[in-house]
Amino acid sequence: MLIQRATLLDGSRVDIRLRDRIADVAATLAPERGETVLDAAGQTVIPGLHDHHVHLLAAAAALDSVRVGPGDVGDRDGLVRALADAIPGDDGWIRAVGYHEAVAGPLDRAALDALCPAVPVRVQHRSGVVWTVNSAGLARLGRSDHPDGTLHSADPGWTAERRDVPLDRLSRRLARYGVTGVTDATPGLDAHLEGEVLQRLHVLAPGKRILHDDGLDLDELTDWITDTHAGGVPVAVHCVTAAQLVVTIAALRVAGVRPGDRIEHAAVVPDDCVGDLVGLGVTVVTQPNFVAERGDQYLADVPADAQHELWRVASLLRAGVPLAFSTDTPFGDGDPWAVMRAAVQRRTPSGAILGPREKIDSATAFALFHGSADAPTAPRTVALGQPADLCVVEGTPRDVLADLDGDRVRTTIIAGRTV
Repeated sequence: MLIQRATLLDGSRVDIRLRDRIADVAATLAPERGETVLDAAGQTVIPGLHDHHVHLLAAAAALDSVRVGPGDVGDRDGLVRALADAIPGDDGWIRAVGYHEAVAGPLDRAALDALCPAVPVRVQHRSGVVWTVNSAGLARLGRSDHPDGTLHSADPGWTAERRDVPLDRLSRRLARYGVTGVTDATPGLDAHLEGEVLQRLHVLAPGKRILHDDGLDLDELTDWITDTHAGGVPVAVHCVTAAQLVVTIAALRVAGVRPGDRIEHAAVVPDDCVGDLVGLGVTVVTQPNFVAERGDQYLADVPADAQHELWRVASLLRAGVPLAFSTDTPFGDGDPWAVMRAAVQRRTPSGAILGPREKIDSATAFALFHGSADAPTAPRTVALGQPADLCVVEGTPRDVLADLDGDRVRTTIIAGRTV
């Protein structure tokens, strides 16, 4: 493929020849015989976005699940209507996602039985690691004797039933945002999905580990990191609380850090942990979109003197912590441009500002989606030898950075092919 009349982020006007990688960049290039020519007509051409932490199967399943978060159903009456109107899937389950106690308080099997007594129902908490199941669902799972229907991902002897879900709809949605690569962070997932998605795919398993506050064990985590490293695999540790981060830092100090090690989320970074992260040199992959999606709940639940520790960005970058962005779809909105805007604005749904000192400029936010799977913090460029994963985005570079709006994406190219 040959892209003609492309404007790069530095304002230069070039032609770009693509094979699997960028084969040539020059002021003008003549089309070769049989070469597809795309006229960018002066629009901006950027490296495709890489979403550094997603859950593909869960995101695909969420597309036809009932959304029951605070922003979706509002309150208990809204939850009642949403579940009453839901149609069971082909597997007989009503699946709801995104629940938070702000909607109708803690859920249990009795509460769900009152709403949907005859149909198996499972409601996933927005944390992604807790499900509430009604009695019909528990019977289906062989857990009729369960006291309250609350099941955790860490519970022995139980895993959430996975169903076959087509990934093409999700993959094309991501391509419309300009996403050309994804890193799947689902524990236990292998790379068999590679042929099912348009994007370049990397998986963190077997090095991904989810921690739970009620099961933190420093010695066990240290041993796991040591053993995983011994197998030549970097680790990616899920840290959404201060306790999880502190224990992970301590374990990495003992086990040592190897290239590719990551801390996922870092939702809460206490002041005295910032220097520890710098010293370790471990990459942090974070999601400031949760400020825009859940910020009002944080303002209500988190003490004011601790709110600056939430979803840090600017302070980590200033300190020298290697940082990359992701959406955490489906637990966060899958639009990477919304993540960028959230990092720039730090605005909650009600319009309040959460963590004003953590704001960054749009160019910095933009670059944090331009790493690759094996180098998340090294932004790719439109240059000779780089992967031929590009987007044509409507407007000038100034327009693109001012708006950070995925609706501007006009063409997405992966491995030199328009998708």
